[in-house]
Amino acid sequence: MTILELLSLFMSDNSSATLPTRPVVSDAPQAGLWWGLLGVAAFSLTVPFTRVAVDGLSPLFIGSGRAVVAAVLAIACLVVSRQILPQGRQWPRLALVGGGVVVGFPLLTSFALTTAPASHGAVVIAVLPAATAVMTVLRGHERPPTAFWAAAGAGAAAALVFASAQGGGWGSLHWADLMLFGAVMAAAVGYAEGGLLARELGAWQTVSWALVICAPLMVGLTVVSAAQETPHGTPQQWASFAYLGVVSMFLGFFAWYRGLAIGPMAQVSQVQLVQPVLSIVWAGLLLNEHLTWATIVGGLVVVLFAGSAIRVRLGDRSGAERRVARVHL
Repeated sequence: MTILELLSLFMSDNSSATLPTRPVVSDAPQAGLWWGLLGVAAFSLTVPFTRVAVDGLSPLFIGSGRAVVAAVLAIACLVVSRQILPQGRQWPRLALVGGGVVVGFPLLTSFALTTAPASHGAVVIAVLPAATAVMTVLRGHERPPTAFWAAAGAGAAAALVFASAQGGGWGSLHWADLMLFGAVMAAAVGYAEGGLLARELGAWQTVSWALVICAPLMVGLTVVSAAQETPHGTPQQWASFAYLGVVSMFLGFFAWYRGLAIGPMAQVSQVQLVQPVLSIVWAGLLLNEHLTWATIVGGLVVVLFAGSAIRVRLGDRSGAERRVARVHL
């Protein structure tokens, strides 16, 4: 399947060209999890590829230029599919999404990974599922049961312990850590708000409009970075940059926001617990980091806790649906 066919599939499946809003619905109760997992798989390469790219390209150029690449694709998709403009309060909400996932996360991680190794970046970013769950509960008014939070918290702790062990420990905080923590908070806000907007605008439309809103700023930053230092890198570094722009910044959000839109968002967000595991595996393959049995076992533990949280949430949802059905009977 070509990229054009993939885009056509997404756009025809979730288009808002004729209707101002179209909630994302699915007959499969686990569809949101599978879409979320596909998005996480795409995002898991972001940290390793950013680490590869910053070895030759400036972090400002990477953080802003990848958004420009994605914005060009977004504009093309919006024009070809003749999408209607967002309405009213959707614009400031899209700006919030863009501030988190188009501006904040890419720029902060790009600068942080100029000094921090990919494995250390995975340590800090491993707290993103917990941060996203908090934001989704606050913004989406979801109320998962206590057992869900216990399993999710255990999964987050396991991911942190695993990733920190692989990264050589936390040590003292420095500017790179603070930037990574800032990136986590920015992404969590963008994920939560984007998941809600995807229910109104559609998954790919949400990230596309967010990219369009941020395009003038990111174009300006790209021009400034290119004027300060002419971009030059190896073919591998340019390929990494291309992935960040096309997949991490655009196509990955097609699946991720669709998964969050199907929801429940607090449940789907926990799929991110496998992301640090995948990132370290990719870092081993791309950056020649040694993959040990501890990595494999640690990854299984993280996935186990993530699965426990998902089962608890699915069980609670099914129980609630059964109770509602009995009331109607």
